[in-house]
Amino acid sequence: MAVAARGHRVTVVTPADRGRGGPERRGRLDVQWVRYGPVDQESLAHTGTMVESASSMGGKVLATSLILAMARPLRRMLRHKALDVVHAHWWIPGGIATWLACRGSRRPYVVTLHGTDVRLLQRSRLTRAIGRHVLQRADAVTAVSGYLAEQAASVMQTSVESIMVQPMPADLVRLARGSRGGGGVVTVGRLVPQKRIDIVLDAVAHMHRQGRIVPLTIIGEGPLREALEEHAVRLGIAQTTRFLGQLAPESLAQGIGNADVFAFAAFGEGLGLAAAEAFILGVPVAITDAGGGVKDIVPPTGAGRVVPEGDAAALGDALIDLMDAPDARQRAAETGASLRARFDPDRVAERFESVYHRVCDRSG
Repeated sequence: MAVAARGHRVTVVTPADRGRGGPERRGRLDVQWVRYGPVDQESLAHTGTMVESASSMGGKVLATSLILAMARPLRRMLRHKALDVVHAHWWIPGGIATWLACRGSRRPYVVTLHGTDVRLLQRSRLTRAIGRHVLQRADAVTAVSGYLAEQAASVMQTSVESIMVQPMPADLVRLARGSRGGGGVVTVGRLVPQKRIDIVLDAVAHMHRQGRIVPLTIIGEGPLREALEEHAVRLGIAQTTRFLGQLAPESLAQGIGNADVFAFAAFGEGLGLAAAEAFILGVPVAITDAGGGVKDIVPPTGAGRVVPEGDAAALGDALIDLMDAPDARQRAAETGASLRARFDPDRVAERFESVYHRVCDRSG
């Protein structure tokens, strides 16, 4: 939206969402919803379950259909010279669809890596080979964190400096409120193994054993919910643990905003946007050192704490330390102010605009 506000015509090509297809005008954007399967199966792209769904043979067929369906309108627009540059998000499916569409067109394309797609590069020789092919032929590659840039540079066999690191913009309007505190510990994440919500539960149980009886709020939904609820019962903290499920983006600030501290234990996270949002709201953050881009966001002192991966007791102690530190919330607000500038939509749009100009100038 911010790129369009800078005077550019922007067309978004996105997979259909359970039958929603065709063109749409949304604000300054032209949106093309692309049908790729039966209505009840068009759920790969907007639910956060694409990788899980594509693990079955039927899912692979559907994912392939999605890629080919996205390539068709891109190829048509390129043929009519309606596009100067194509910006693909995630090397799969968006990057592959863009590479297919741009072959022979002399139009440049840019790929931005977000996290899940980079983990797929490590899954097999085949995905690594396909990913390298798509990324090496891109006119520019960007990543939302330094960690992802390093991973991509290794695959592309290029220098990490050649990959621009820039997070996607945040909706700063809905993050305008400040935290009042008093809400205990909050964590946000899809309830899947990668997010390690069990470690957060263990950390809060440790806090209880230390005499710090604080509530825990878990925001997110997923296949592990029942198992995690049972784990809370076994730990004896079920009465003070709330599972809120998935919240609408406009409600997330309210869910996080009154936390005393924010806990984050996910491993291999592309960026850790929820941790950045917590800081922007003025909430101190403790994380486990489980790899990923979240260390781009969370400092080891001041407004943040970083503890060893999987060490629930250390995470619980870090959360207590942040709750007791007299300046932690002030420093969280200061960290949040710097992140506001980094995630500001106008600033992000300006940086990507410079990439678009550069690759277009190079392509002639």
